[in-house]
Amino acid sequence: MDVKGRPLIPINCLFQGCYNPAYEAEIEKCKDKCWKYNMLSPNDREGRQAILRDLLGHMGEGAEFVPPFWCDYGYRISVGNNFYANHNTVMQDGAGITFGDNVFIAPNCTFSTAEHPTDPEQRKKGLEIAKPIKIGNNVWIGSNATVLAGVTIGDDTVIGAGSVVTRDVPSGVVAVGVPCRVVREITEADKYRYPMFDPDTYGKQ
Repeated sequence: MDVKGRPLIPINCLFQGCYNPAYEAEIEKCKDKCWKYNMLSPNDREGRQAILRDLLGHMGEGAEFVPPFWCDYGYRISVGNNFYANHNTVMQDGAGITFGDNVFIAPNCTFSTAEHPTDPEQRKKGLEIAKPIKIGNNVWIGSNATVLAGVTIGDDTVIGAGSVVTRDVPSGVVAVGVPCRVVREITEADKYRYPMFDPDTYGKQ
């Protein structure tokens, strides 16, 4: 048990994750909080912020989760300042998920710290493996991306839509695919990739 009397989850080794009353009780408490969160009006920012502060382990200034949002424990999630998760984010946070500042998550993304054994007998017994996920600062993760157990994503990186991230991704790159792979570095030229909106000239060309 931790200092608050909650069951600890071993990291990077097999443990009795399923059919375990202690974990199931914690997950039930979390799901109830998520349900209450998702039932609020999307415009009830004050009510949603109050639930998030009670649900998450750490929440920076300006953090936002657009409902619906689901997680397993909640208090094993840490998000930095100006964090934004769009609709339908799912976090299986048994081993802990950490996000830096200025992280943008597009709709329908999944972060799963849980793995099940490839051996069928071990799976039937309800054994699991939990590996933490770490996301750096200024990361953008595109729609329908899945980040799997044990992955670290470096600062300033972009993960393309639909990617399945199975291994670490370094800082300052664009990575995409199934499995996700680095396709290029982010350079100074990216500042000029799109024209800047000018209200004085827009539509007058």
